[in-house]
This record gives sequence, C-alpha cells and structure tokens, in this order.
Amino acid sequence: MEDYRFAVPIDKLRRITDVRSLGFADTDELGCLKGLIGQERAVRSISFGLAVNSKGYNLFVVGNPGSGRTTYILEELSNRAKEMPAPSDWVYVYNFKEPQEPMAINLPAGMGRELARDMEETLEDLKVTLSKAFDNSQYEDSKAQLVREFQEQVNALMEELKDWAVERGFVIKRTPQGFVNLPLVKEVSESGEVSQREMQQEEFEALGEEEQQRLQRVSEEISQRTLEILRQIREREKGLKDRIKSLEAEICRGAIKPHFDELKEAYGSYGSCSQWLDQLAEDVVANFSAFIAAGRDDNAEVDFSKYQVNVFVSNDPAQGAPVIRETNPTYYNLVGKVEYESRQGYLYTDFKKIVPGAIHKANGGFLVLEAEELFRHFMSWDALKRVLRTQELSIENLGEQLGFVPVSSLRPAPIPVDLKVVIVGTYWIYYLLNIYDPEFQKIFKIKAHFDSDMPRNPETEKLLACFVANFVKKEGGIAFDSEAVAEVIEWSCRLSENQDRMSTQFNRIAEILVESTAWAKMERSAKVGRDHVRKAIEEKIFRSNLIEERLRRAFEEGFIRVDTEGRAVGQINGLTVVDMVDHAFGHPVRITANVFMGQEGVVNIEREVKMTGPIHNKGLLTLQSYLGRKYAQDMPLSLSARIAFEQTYSGIEGDSASSTELYCLISAIAGVPLRQDVAVTGSVDQFGNVQPIGGVNEKIEGFFRYCKAKGLSGTQGVMIPVQNVKNLMLHHDVLDAVKEGKFHIWAVENIDQGLELLTGIQAGVPAEDGSYPEGTVHGLAKERLKKMLEKLKESKKGANDNVSEGEGDSDSDEEPMDVDDPAGSDDGEED
Repeated sequence: MEDYRFAVPIDKLRRITDVRSLGFADTDELGCLKGLIGQERAVRSISFGLAVNSKGYNLFVVGNPGSGRTTYILEELSNRAKEMPAPSDWVYVYNFKEPQEPMAINLPAGMGRELARDMEETLEDLKVTLSKAFDNSQYEDSKAQLVREFQEQVNALMEELKDWAVERGFVIKRTPQGFVNLPLVKEVSESGEVSQREMQQEEFEALGEEEQQRLQRVSEEISQRTLEILRQIREREKGLKDRIKSLEAEICRGAIKPHFDELKEAYGSYGSCSQWLDQLAEDVVANFSAFIAAGRDDNAEVDFSKYQVNVFVSNDPAQGAPVIRETNPTYYNLVGKVEYESRQGYLYTDFKKIVPGAIHKANGGFLVLEAEELFRHFMSWDALKRVLRTQELSIENLGEQLGFVPVSSLRPAPIPVDLKVVIVGTYWIYYLLNIYDPEFQKIFKIKAHFDSDMPRNPETEKLLACFVANFVKKEGGIAFDSEAVAEVIEWSCRLSENQDRMSTQFNRIAEILVESTAWAKMERSAKVGRDHVRKAIEEKIFRSNLIEERLRRAFEEGFIRVDTEGRAVGQINGLTVVDMVDHAFGHPVRITANVFMGQEGVVNIEREVKMTGPIHNKGLLTLQSYLGRKYAQDMPLSLSARIAFEQTYSGIEGDSASSTELYCLISAIAGVPLRQDVAVTGSVDQFGNVQPIGGVNEKIEGFFRYCKAKGLSGTQGVMIPVQNVKNLMLHHDVLDAVKEGKFHIWAVENIDQGLELLTGIQAGVPAEDGSYPEGTVHGLAKERLKKMLEKLKESKKGANDNVSEGEGDSDSDEEPMDVDDPAGSDDGEED
C-alpha cells in the first residue's frame, strides 16, 4: 500500500508568511500601533462598560496573563480620565462639637491643599493679631472701667451693710476666717460727746442672759444680711467676669473677623466648610489666651493641631479623573485606616492620622485591581463589595471589627463614593465568583473577554508587524527586517497551535523580540534578521529543555526502548506531551498489547494500578465498544487482552492515544505486524473515526528527534488525525527532513486508513453478511476471534461433560461475556 495517499503536502506542514505581502523592508518604515490587536470583543465590552455610569456597571476583565489586558485597560482608562473633570478634594477637620467624629469636607479639585496652607498662615496671623489687640490701651481702659464699676458697687453694698449693722449696735470686721459681728458699747465723754467702741468679751459675759440672747439674735440677723450681700457681690463678680469675657470676645471677634471673612469668602460655599469655620472661630475666641501666649513667646508649648487641616484626598484639576492601580490590595490599602502613635506606653490618635485608601484616591475616577491579589488578602473583597453596594466608605480598623472588647477610637465621617472598578483576572476566578458569590453579578455587570488568539490574515499580520515596530521603538532597540517579522508571525502561530490563528500572548512575543535584538547586537548586526529570531527561539528552548535532553539521552543509551525501524505484532509507538510549564515537548512511548483466550475483555494495565485518569479510561471503553461493533455483530466477542504503556512510571491522562491503542490491539488480534518506524497519535470514537488531539507539533518533533538520534531511514514519520493538519507549525528541521524525503507526515480520517498505512494490507470492507474479505486486517482479526470462540466453547463442553449428574447438567452453552462489560464475569455455571 502506497503511503502517498495520506501524506500531508509540504506547504501544509507550516504556514509560511509571504514577506512581500507585508509591504516593508524593516520596521523603521512602520508607524506606531494604535489600539489593541485582535480583541474586538474585549474592546467593545470595555468601551460600553466605561460609557455606562449606572450603579453596578463595573468591569471584570477576563483573559490569560500576557494578552495585553492590563496594559490596554490602563491606557484606555487614562485616555478616558483625561476627558473627565477632576473630582473633589476631601479633607478631614476637627469636630468641635463631637471630637470623636472628625468632619469630612469636600472641596473643588486642588483646593484642599490651599485650605490647609491658608489655615497654617491664618494661625500664624492670629497669634500676632490677638497679641496686638489685647496690648491695646483701649482694652485695658475698658477692663479697668469695668473693674472700677464693680469695686464701687461692692463698696456701696459693704458700706450699706456696715451702716445697717451700726444702726443695730454692731460692727462688722473682716478676719482671715471671715466676717465677724461685734457688739458696740456707747460711751459719753466728759465733753458730752457720744462714741461707740467694740464690746469686749468680759463685758459681753457680764451682761445678763436676756441681753446676751438679744445680741445673739441681732448678730445672726446681721450674718444673714452679710451672706446675702456677699451673694450679691459674687453675682456682680460673675457679671464682671462675663462682661470682661464679652469685652474680650468682642475684641477677639473684631480682631479675627477679617481673617475668617477671607476664609469664608474663599471656602465657605463648599460643603460644610462654612459651618466648620464658624465653630473654629468660636473656639479661637474661647482660647484666645493660647494665641496671645504663643504670640508673645515663640517657645511657648501650645497645641494648635486641632486647627489644622488633614488633606485626605487631593486632585489636580488639570489632570482629569484619577486612575489608581492598587497592586497590593490589602484591607487598609483599599479602604484607608486610622493610625496610632505610641506615647509613653499609650496609643494616641487624632483626625490628622486618618490615612486614605485606594478607593478614596480613585473616587470620581477608576480603580484597577488584580483578582488574584485581591482574593489573597483577608476582608478586601468584602470591603470592596460593601463600598460598591452602599456607595459610601467609612473607615473602620479591623481590630475594632474583630476584637472581642470594643475600643474607643475615632469614627471619621463616611465619604460618598462614585467610581468605576475594573478587576483583571483569569477565567477560573470569574466563573468561581459567578457560582459562589450571589452579589458578583450585581456589581460587576460587564465582562470584557480577552481571547488567547486572533485570526491570521494579511491585515492582522501587518498589525503584528506594527506591534513589533512599536515595541522596538519603545525599547530603543534596532529595527527588524521583514523576514525577521515574518518569523515572529510564524512563532505567534506556533504559540496558538493553529495555522490560521495568531497568539495574543504579547508578553511571550515580546520576550522573543528582546532576545532576538540581543543576539543581533552581539553579532554587531545593523538589523534583526530571521536567523536572529530563530536563534532566540532555539536558545530559549535550550534553557528549559534539560529534562527533554535527559530522556533523549536515556533513549540513545538504550535505557528507554522505542523502536524506530522494522515491524512487530502487538506493538506500536504512541506519542505523549510532557508539559514543564515553561517548556512542553513530545515524548514517544512504546505501547504493547497481548491477546489470549478468555472472557475478561480489554484490560489496561495502567488502569488496574490506578495510573490513569478518567479521560484515558473513557478512551479505553471506546475501544471495547468499537471492537464489539466491528466483530461481534454475528457472534459473541470472547477474548482477554492486556494493553500497557511500557516504561511509564507516572500518571497518564487524556484519550489522544486511544487510536494508537486500537491499532496495537487489532494487530495483536489479527497477528499482523505494525510498522515501528511510524509513531501514531489521535483519539477515536465508537465508529472508528479518528479525532483531533492537542500538542501535535510537539509530538511530531519529539518522535523526529528520536529518529534523528538513531539515524533517519527515509521511511520514518508520524501519523496524525486529518483535522490536526491546520494545527501544524513544525520546526524548520522537520520541514527540511520532509523536503528531503527523510521524514514523513501522514493524516488519516479513520482507523481503516491508519491500519492500511501501518500494515500495508487492506483493512477490509464487510459484506452484507458481516464477513470480511480474506487476507484483510479485519478479516484476519475476525477469523482469529472465531477460532478463539470455538476453542472456548470446546473447553466449556469438555468441562460440562466431566460434571456428574447429581451436580446438574445443561444442554445449552453459556454465552461468553460481552466486550462492552469488561467488569462482568462468566464462570461457566449453568442456569
């Protein structure tokens, strides 16, 4: 049987870029790239999401790392933000009525720092102004006048009290212990003049009891009157203080009024600033002595911190809306915090230690977060959801929320939040959130999906060339010629594993650009050429393929047995892919099958020892179904078969070797040898159709390198599913070997075509009675199965003849096990 029927044409093994269609000699001729390449769906989604300002229309950007998702979203947000007005500034100030609840004041962009600066200047001015105001002689004269009036009133009251006491025969004297009432004694001089003197104690005691009691009553009456007068004096003294305070307040208000009028004129119309300035002015009036002390003595220790302004969020009015990318979204970095300072063992805080978070900074603009980082930090996701749900943000320290004992702390006024949040994440995070978080769809209504590849056509090839030009200019590298760009385009197709698609993993493409430039510079080349790009790719692979080289060395030294020549019954070369994350490579593996008489069906040895995964096991059951359909339509299928992946010592998963196993099994049943210079890959369905697989390039190149190590015979090659032809972007070494006729690539559609290629014998088409032509593969296989069935029946009959009549007999044979039930058993017992 000729092989050329299934040979893949050389031009189908790698889609070569037409250099002439690119239309340039080198990348210096190309302009800068504008926009994103090959992501129309994502671009439209992002554009719509940014245009909708309703609640809940935040964006979740889905895609693989390196697809340009973060770079594009940041550029797009920056462009949108420049066209938007700058949001308000926010400041926190001391709340004179509720000191534990600092006030939040919003001001036009840029005015927050102006208010803070003006307040600092005003404080300094007030120290001087108040000192001068109270150094004025008018103040002293007014104060002295008030004191004199008070003294006159006090003297009048005291004189009135004394006169009233004298009329009652007593004199009032002030002592260190208080006022004392002393009786008076009248005396007449020789000249007839009447005078009064204080009664001595002996004279009082000499008086009669009645007189003493009378004097005592009068003294008590005077004492009561004295207390009343003293109360009046205290009230007048209090009134004096109030009048002095009013005087001082009047002078203070008059002195500070121009300063606060300027502040209110500049800031009073914004938010609650006017209210706060009024409260601040009253507090200055109440504490003017501190300003006077500070004005007279520069070294005076006076705390004016409560009059300062904490510029919480400040925006530049010329820069538009903010775009904040928080790369470390811890709880405090997102929602802000109240910091504490240790002073002599005590924790101290005030409104100036309120620190903004990324949400505050992005308020009125855009906040960009990375999903993996966001979910790595405790409480960050819950805090973000709460803010987006309530549209306001209150700063609450975690210790207060999670502590068992409530701690007194500041409770800053909440700030209203209006921003667009963009989360950049992978597919699995997006779908996990959809499944497990019922609020996710309510607050992230826009999904921007970045594809992993894009169509390959002349337009996109030119766009990728523009990307190369743009990247080179940005990095300050040397130009790429058109052939080098063509090689990069082909490398992009290799990454996407499709001739008609190009990868959008621009980070991996950029790595090749950087390394190609480096190799060109080391060779002192004026431009980057095709050879430099190939060199970069080869060296990149070399840095990561140590494991591949060790496996190949083990093959060359005979430790791993893979036959690349001759024919063998029940043996075939399968192909696997080993993925080391940074490098994937193909590795051939010898698959063997033994068939013998029995009823166990097909048994995979790896499955029995639990080295296979569910997908691989599914492929094995598909083989059993195919055998039943092919050979058991007119007779029961009775056989035992063992299939093994030789020299494999780790888990096996996937069904890409199911067709390979089937070829091997049919060979063992029919006794027809298979070519060992051919490696096979492809899955199979129940009808014998060969189905596509992944990693086709790595598998072909893996077997090619093994054959090359042993020496290319000219007959060796790989058989693949026909659907995988469009996935071929083979290495140049493989292409050269195929061109020279030293290696071959065949593509088949079904098992029969594969059998003919592997055996050189017709597969065989069944007749109406289900029989196959003699000498065909299927004919030989069915003939062998018939013989095995007959021998099995004879063995059963002989066993039944040896059974005694007392044990029962039967004149009907037990039907052998159906191949579709490998787990079943048939011990030959009669019904």
